Amino acid sequence: MSVPIDFQRTAYSYDFDPALIAQTPAVPRDSSHLLVFDRTTRAIHHEVFRELDKFLRPGDLLIVNTTRVMPVRLFPRERASGRPVELFLLRARSPRFWEALVKPGRRIRRDSSLEWDDGTVATVIERLPDGSRVVEFSREVTPDWLEGHGKTPLPPYIRREANDEDRERYQTIYATAPGAAAAPTAGLHFTESLMERLAAGGVHKAELVLHVGIGTFRPVRAEDIRQHAMESEYYEVSPDTLERIRTTRASGGRIIAVGTTTVRTLETLADTGQIDARDTVAGWTRIFIHPPYRFRVVDALITNFHLPESTLIMLVSAFAGREQTLALYAEAVRLRYRLYSYGDAMLIT
Repeated sequence: MSVPIDFQRTAYSYDFDPALIAQTPAVPRDSSHLLVFDRTTRAIHHEVFRELDKFLRPGDLLIVNTTRVMPVRLFPRERASGRPVELFLLRARSPRFWEALVKPGRRIRRDSSLEWDDGTVATVIERLPDGSRVVEFSREVTPDWLEGHGKTPLPPYIRREANDEDRERYQTIYATAPGAAAAPTAGLHFTESLMERLAAGGVHKAELVLHVGIGTFRPVRAEDIRQHAMESEYYEVSPDTLERIRTTRASGGRIIAVGTTTVRTLETLADTGQIDARDTVAGWTRIFIHPPYRFRVVDALITNFHLPESTLIMLVSAFAGREQTLALYAEAVRLRYRLYSYGDAMLIT
């Protein structure tokens, strides 16, 4: 039996010049390009991101993900041999126990010890089915300790080592909740002055947290995308944000999601019924949004341009339509928009 085209992985591919993959961020943040697409009129506008306020209205609610990228790329040495090792922290099971990727993986086996100059030791206590490890640290791994020992985990398509500038730029200006292994990149374009201008124009803001995991970079391998399994990611939403969503919808305003992580959190709330909660809600989501998903919370989306055949372009395709999304990407490529995490942005209304 043939697979319907919307479920075929290769139906989300597009051609582009690899030179369009942004290796550095725009300076200033809001000088990046912005492609605006209106789903009702089919109109397309080409703007600069700082002009975003032209397309938002009083009463709209802009919802951002305040997760903060942790410097989780660590470079200890193997105690037995003294050779350098890379340890990429994926998820905390507790302050001392972490799931992690290890390079070189073949050499680092169970009971291997890794050490740092400050005396910290991490011992491999388990190998997981996906090849990652569980490591036990001799101390609690705090944000302050990571800041002193780790590097920013840039995406693999940025072909350079992270530098001091990335500590600030691979981070949104409103990032306050440490826990992510990757940035919610649609938010990288916002500046304080743009936020102030939006507020002055009557656009409200609300916050939530989804800690972006490394799974955001893992490719879809199944030919039929319905067979793809998402990795779970932790989210948390405050009563204030939930109330703002209800108030906005009741008054006819739009819910503007900044990034696919915000979309996935909001739609998870609808799926679980937590959207009507009066207290803080939290949990783990593995929601995979692709055509023909019906959105129940999000009215407009701000997003970057994503990898071909990724779960991210599939989410955008669910929102704008697969063929339309590919047409927008073709237009962006033709006009030399910059792609991926440090690239340009799109607003779909």
